[in-house]
Amino acid sequence: MSTIDNLPPLRQVITDHGLVARKALGQNFLLDLNLTAKIARQAGDLTACDVLEIGPGPGGLTRGLLAEGARRVLAIEKDARCLPALNEIAARYPGRLEVIHGDALDIDPLAHLAPPIRVVANLPYNVGTELLVRWLTPPDWPPFWQSLTLMFQREVAERIVARPGSKAYGRLALLAQWRADARIVMSLPPGAFTPPPKVSSAVVHLTALPAPRHEADPAILNRVVAAAFNQRRKMLRSALKGIAPDIEDRLRAAGITPTDRAEQVPLEAFCALAREVARG
Repeated sequence: MSTIDNLPPLRQVITDHGLVARKALGQNFLLDLNLTAKIARQAGDLTACDVLEIGPGPGGLTRGLLAEGARRVLAIEKDARCLPALNEIAARYPGRLEVIHGDALDIDPLAHLAPPIRVVANLPYNVGTELLVRWLTPPDWPPFWQSLTLMFQREVAERIVARPGSKAYGRLALLAQWRADARIVMSLPPGAFTPPPKVSSAVVHLTALPAPRHEADPAILNRVVAAAFNQRRKMLRSALKGIAPDIEDRLRAAGITPTDRAEQVPLEAFCALAREVARG
């Protein structure tokens, strides 16, 4: 795999460009090009898609995406030290890779990419969850992306796919599963990275649904879920008392027992409660 694009192996790239991973940027480099190609394949057939990649670092996953046939890749990198290595990849794939030096939170992908768009990224640990929540809560739905194939710490990945009754179940699971199908498609040990993180990692694949699974106002649902899980040890009649003065009646109308705790309540019931709260 190191010679499929006639570019140097990633360890040599890192040495040549002096790329020591920086903890402050949440960097852990994945240097095995067989693994980066496997991650790219988890996103499906990319030949008719543009791809958004966040935090490409020395470009291992970028090379996997291009080698797997991505139509175009937009790689957003905050660390200026990585730009020369990424520009070498761009030269190898003329017209197919655009590299932007900047913060992914400040850049509109639609200004650079054409639908259908898929997001594939080994997300920096320090902004991964924030980016996911932003992608799951746009003003309009369907979103700009068709699917998300993202690497997280294993603990975060498990929170995204968690089911009611588990300790991992919470706001992130509800936001993800309300509007998307989510599943863990790969696991990676710390030793796959340089430097090795203290925890295992996992790749989650999310496919956007045409419409949410259950009817609910996004802002109200988010407010109800946030209040419920901010005090997840409390019974819902206590945790949600600030939502409405007659919250016990509204909980019962939504089919929820007021003495239940948030982690016991499925997505459909939270959506029903959001509709009850929306009645004013």
